[in-house]
Amino acid sequence: MLLRLFSYMGKYRKFACLAIFCITAESIFELLVPFIMADLIDIGVAGGDRAYIYSKGLQMVVCAILALILGAGSARFSALAGQGLGAELRKAQYERLQYYSFSNIDHFRVSSLVTRLTSDVTNIQNTVAAGMRPFCRGPVMLVMATAAAFTMNRELAVVFLVALPVLAVLLFLIILRVRPLYSKMQGAVDTVNRIVQENLTAIRVVKAYVREGYEIHKFEEGNQNLRKQSETAFCLASLNMPSMQFVMYGTILALIWFGGELILQGRMQVGELTGFLSYVLQLLNSLMMISNVFLMMTRSLASGARILEVIDEKIDITDEDARDIQVQHGAVTFEHVWFKYKADAKEYVLSDISFHIRPGETIGILGQTGSAKSTLVQLIPRLYDATKGVVKIDGIPVREYPIEHLRDAIAVVLQKNTLFSGSLIDNLRWGKEDASMEEIEEACRIACVDEFIGRLSDGYNTEMGQGGVNVSGGQKQRLCIARAVLKKPKVLILDDSTSAVDTATEGKIRKALKEKLPDMTKIIIAQRISSVRGADRIILLDDGRVSDIGTHEELLGRSRIYQEIYESQKEGVDL
Repeated sequence: MLLRLFSYMGKYRKFACLAIFCITAESIFELLVPFIMADLIDIGVAGGDRAYIYSKGLQMVVCAILALILGAGSARFSALAGQGLGAELRKAQYERLQYYSFSNIDHFRVSSLVTRLTSDVTNIQNTVAAGMRPFCRGPVMLVMATAAAFTMNRELAVVFLVALPVLAVLLFLIILRVRPLYSKMQGAVDTVNRIVQENLTAIRVVKAYVREGYEIHKFEEGNQNLRKQSETAFCLASLNMPSMQFVMYGTILALIWFGGELILQGRMQVGELTGFLSYVLQLLNSLMMISNVFLMMTRSLASGARILEVIDEKIDITDEDARDIQVQHGAVTFEHVWFKYKADAKEYVLSDISFHIRPGETIGILGQTGSAKSTLVQLIPRLYDATKGVVKIDGIPVREYPIEHLRDAIAVVLQKNTLFSGSLIDNLRWGKEDASMEEIEEACRIACVDEFIGRLSDGYNTEMGQGGVNVSGGQKQRLCIARAVLKKPKVLILDDSTSAVDTATEGKIRKALKEKLPDMTKIIIAQRISSVRGADRIILLDDGRVSDIGTHEELLGRSRIYQEIYESQKEGVDL
C-alpha cells in the first residue's frame, strides 16, 4: 500500500531522492565524530599532544558543520516531498470524484469524502515530511554504528544485541494494538464533520425550530467519541517512548558496568569506552526514531486505505461502449426500462417503463410524491444507468454516446437548485463559457431573470455568495433555468424547477420556451397540473410505473389517478 501511495509523488520524487542523499551523508559525518573523539582522547589527551588535539578537534568541527548543512537540506527536501505527495493525493482523489456517477457518490458520505481529502492526506504528508529523516537515518546509523561498535570491542557489542529483540517485541505489541484504533479515530472524525456539515447546511431550519440545544448535544456526543478514540489510540502509542527509554538506559548501565570492568582489567581504554557509548547512544536513538516512524506509518496506513478506497472505487458509468456520434434531434425513447439503486435491492424503483418522445415535443411528467419522477429523467443523461431495458436518444442507446457529449446535449435543472460562489454572470456561464452578452440576456429573458436583474446591487456582476444566499428561492430557480437554456441543449429537463415561482411567471417561462425554442425537446416534471397542462402529452407515473399517457383532456376523461390529483388541486384553489 505504501508503495502505491508513494507512486503518486510524481515530479516531487526528486526531492525525496535529494532528502535521502542528505540524510545518508549527514549520518556518515555524524558517525565519524565518535571515531575522531576516541583518537583525540586516547592519543592526543593521553599523550599531551596539543597539535594532534587541535587537528582532531578541527576535523570534528568540519564534520559537525557539514552534518548541519546536510541536515537543513534534508529537512527542506523532506518537506517539499511530503507536501508534494499530499497535493498529488488530493488531486488524484478530486479528479476521481469528478467521474463518479450518482451511485458511486452514494457509497460515501460527503463528510467522509471531505475528511479523506483533508485529514487523511495530511496524516500521510506529515509522515513523509517528519518521518523521512528518522526512517532513512535509522537503518544507516543502525548498520554503521553496529559495525563500528564491533570493530571497537566485540565483547561489549554483545550487550546491546540483547536489547534489539526486546525493543522489537515491544514495538510489535504496541503497533498491533494501536493500528485498528487509528481507523476508528478517522471514522470518528468523519462523524464530527458530518454533524458540522449538516448543521451549517440546515442552520435556518435549526433556528426556525429552536433546536440549537439538540444540535449542541449531538455535536457533543460525536466530539466526545472522537476524544475517547483519540485518547485511547495516542495513550497506547505514547507507551512507545518510555518503553524504548527503559531499554536504552538499561543498556547504557550494562555497558558502563561491563566497560568499567574491562578498563580495570586493562583490556579497554577510557576513550574507547566513551566512543563506544556514543555509538550505542546513536544506535538506540536510531531505534527509537524508527519505532516512532512505524507508529506514524501505522496511522498513515489507516488513512492510506481510506484514500485508496476513493481512488479504487469502480466507476459504473463509463465510455467503454461509446461511439463517435452526436445527438442530432433530441428524440427520447424508453424501452421496457427497469431500475433500482442497488443491485441487491428487493424492489425496483422503476418498473417496465416504455414511451417515446418526439423531437421538439413538450412532455409533462406528473405523479404523486415518491412515484420516481426524478429518477426517471436522471436515466436520460446517464446520471444513473438503467438496470434492465434501454434508454435511447434519436433511436441510439445512451450508452453508445460519449458521456461528455451526451450530458452537454441534455440540460437538467435538478430539483435542488445550486449556485456557486462568484458573480451572477459567472454562474450563468456554467451553461456556456464563451457566451456573449446578447446570448446571456436572451436566456435571462426566456427564464424571466430580466424581471429582477435590475434590482440587484451590481446587476450581472452581483456576487452570489455561497449557494446563492442573497437571492430568493424563485430567483435561484429562474437563474438555474437561464443557465440551462444558455447551453442550447437538444433536450431540456426541468425537474420541478418552478415550484418556488408564482403561476404567472411560470406561465411566461413556459410560453417563452415554446416560442423561442420550438425545436428543443422539453421534459417538465411538476407537482401542479397547471405546470404541465399545456404540454403536448403528459406521462402519469404511479409507484414507479407508467399509469397513462395523454393530453390533459384525455387523462381527465379516463384516468382515475389524474382525476384525483386534479380534484385535490382544484379544491385547494377553491379554498
